[in-house]
Amino acid sequence: MIRMADAVCRDCRDWKPLDEFCASSKRPSGRGSYCKPCFNARSKASYAKRVKERYDREVKPPRTVPDGHRFCADCGTVKPVADFPRNGSDSSGYASYCKPCHNLRTRETKQRLYGGSGEYHLRRRYGVGEKEFQELLAEQGGVCAICGTPDPQHLDHDHRTGWVRGILCFNCNGGLGQFRDDQSRLAEAITYLRGTTWQRVLIHPGVYQMCSPTRGRPPSPRS
Repeated sequence: MIRMADAVCRDCRDWKPLDEFCASSKRPSGRGSYCKPCFNARSKASYAKRVKERYDREVKPPRTVPDGHRFCADCGTVKPVADFPRNGSDSSGYASYCKPCHNLRTRETKQRLYGGSGEYHLRRRYGVGEKEFQELLAEQGGVCAICGTPDPQHLDHDHRTGWVRGILCFNCNGGLGQFRDDQSRLAEAITYLRGTTWQRVLIHPGVYQMCSPTRGRPPSPRS
């Protein structure tokens, strides 16, 4: 039974409700001559024809991607979403390229913009470049600013102000980090190493006695 609100599609020749036709302001009914599936098929065919005439290439068929997977445009493969890095700016929550392709693109970008990952790291974290790093190292005589170890590779900075202080070896840089750049902690550590700290010794439950400074105790004999 055909209702008054129905219309016939010129392609599939089926009678369908008007809301299944694309909108068109040029027709009295406000709807086009083709139903939505036929209109979409016509649009795809027209696009493929224009691409063929203008660029002399075929339009690739639609890609089928299973749930929980993504297509990587670089390597052209469909992979699980776990193989893609996280990206909060994308609606899916994942990046457009898989992890190997993403890492390759990142390295290429760092090389193109900064000349390498070392320059990128210095610029992003400390606000200086390799040139400034080498100048500071030359001012230090090419050695660690604390212990004098040759060829230090760690740029030290003040965590409060962000200002670069010097270039240190791995051990000295790690030591300052472990002591949290706290001068009082470092002073106490020096006092401790000198063996001049007074020690509190338990002589009775709840009773302590301050003993004279000692430099430690001899190692226990081996069993």
